[in-house]
Amino acid sequence: MDDLAIARAIHVLSVVHWIGGVAMVTAVILPAVARLAEPARRLELFHAVESRFSAQARVSVPLAGITGFYMTDRLGAWDRFADPAFWWMHAMVLVWTLFMIVLFVAEPLFLHRWFRARMEAAPERTFAFVRRAHWILLTLASVTVAGAVLGVHGVF
Repeated sequence: MDDLAIARAIHVLSVVHWIGGVAMVTAVILPAVARLAEPARRLELFHAVESRFSAQARVSVPLAGITGFYMTDRLGAWDRFADPAFWWMHAMVLVWTLFMIVLFVAEPLFLHRWFRARMEAAPERTFAFVRRAHWILLTLASVTVAGAVLGVHGVF
C-alpha cells in the first residue's frame, strides 16, 4: 500500500469522525438538551456530553490537517490554491482553521467562561446562540465536504 493511500484513508476517517461528530452534536444532542433541561441547566448538560467529543476532536481535527498538508505536498498540489476552480481546497483550510482555533485557542482560553457568564445572564438567548453557531459551522463544513468530493472527481 502506498503512502498516499494511507494518508487519504486517515484523512477521510478523521473528517468523518470530526464532521460526523459535529452533525451529531448539532442535530441530535443540542435539540435533546433543549427539550430535557431547564434553561439554566442546558449549558451544563451540553458541556458534560460535548466535552467527550471535544477531546476526541482534538485528535481527529489535527490529523485531518496533517494528512491534508501531506497529500497536498506529496502531490505537488500547492498551485491549486491559485486556481478558483479549486475553491473547495480553500474551504477545507478555512473550516479546519476555524475548528483548530475553537478547539485549541478559544475553548481553553475563554469560551467556556464566556458561555457560563452569558448563560447566567440570559440562558435562553445564549443557548439559542450556541445552536445557531453549530448549525452555521455544520452547514459550512457540509458544503465543504460536498465541494471537496465533487472537486476531487472533476465536477468543478
